[in-house]
Amino acid sequence: MIEWRRLSTGVRPVPDPVATPVIWGGAFLGALVLVATLNFFGGHGRPMFALVALSLLAALLGLCARFVAAPGTAALCWLFLNGFAIPPAGQLSWAGDRDTGWLACLLAAAIAGTALARVVNARAGYRRITPFGHRSWPPE
Repeated sequence: MIEWRRLSTGVRPVPDPVATPVIWGGAFLGALVLVATLNFFGGHGRPMFALVALSLLAALLGLCARFVAAPGTAALCWLFLNGFAIPPAGQLSWAGDRDTGWLACLLAAAIAGTALARVVNARAGYRRITPFGHRSWPPE
C-alpha cells in the first residue's frame, strides 16, 4: 500500500513571504491611514513628509512580501500621495518629473525592504541548516 506524505512537513529554514494581495491590502489601508493622519496634523500641502512616511510604509511592507508585490505597493502608495497629500485633494494629476521621482522612490523603498528581508532570511536559514553553526570541524 502507498502511504502519502507531504514533503514540506518539517520546519522551513526560510519563512514564506506573505501573499501579494494581502500586501496590497496593507498598502491600501496603511497609505489611507497614514495620509489621513498627516493631513489631520497639518501636513496637507507638504508632500515630502508624506513621501518619506509612505516610503517607510513601502519598505516595511516589503520586509514580508515577494518582489512581485513591489510595483503594486509603490503604485498604491503613490495614488494616495498624489490624490490626497497635495492640493487639490481628491484629484489625480501627473507632473512628469515629480511623479516619476515619487514612483521611483516608493518602488526603490519597496524593493529595498524586500531585498533586505531576503538577505536576512537567507543568512538565518543558512545558520539553521549548517551543522554546528559557524564552528569548524573538528571542535578545538
